[in-house]
Amino acid sequence: MINQAVIARIKHFQKFGDSLPHAKVYFREDWNTIYFDISGKMFGLMSPTASEKSIITLKGDPNSNIELREMYSDITEGYYANKKHWNSIKLITSALSDQEIEKMITHSYKLVYKNLPLSVRKAFTESD
Repeated sequence: MINQAVIARIKHFQKFGDSLPHAKVYFREDWNTIYFDISGKMFGLMSPTASEKSIITLKGDPNSNIELREMYSDITEGYYANKKHWNSIKLITSALSDQEIEKMITHSYKLVYKNLPLSVRKAFTESD
């Protein structure tokens, strides 16, 4: 039963990330992970298979990251990522709703987007 909920979340967050402007979410074979990408920059990673250990790793503000880790036991320092800037969230969590995690995905996307070169951001704006 747990795996069904995690499978649903993996599919949902993959579709949600893909819906963000100019974002691509795909399975990255060399890393064996679902990769959230905007213009070649990572804004998230997610376990490709469902288990109790499945996670999504997202960028956040350093101070907010610390607060989230203190508030939720299912949020830890980013797995295989800069511990200051990235958090990993267990997909099995019931403490966080899909909507709350969607907000974290969007925030991670925006943090990475604003650091893209101006020429890339302008090209995105012109193509919209």
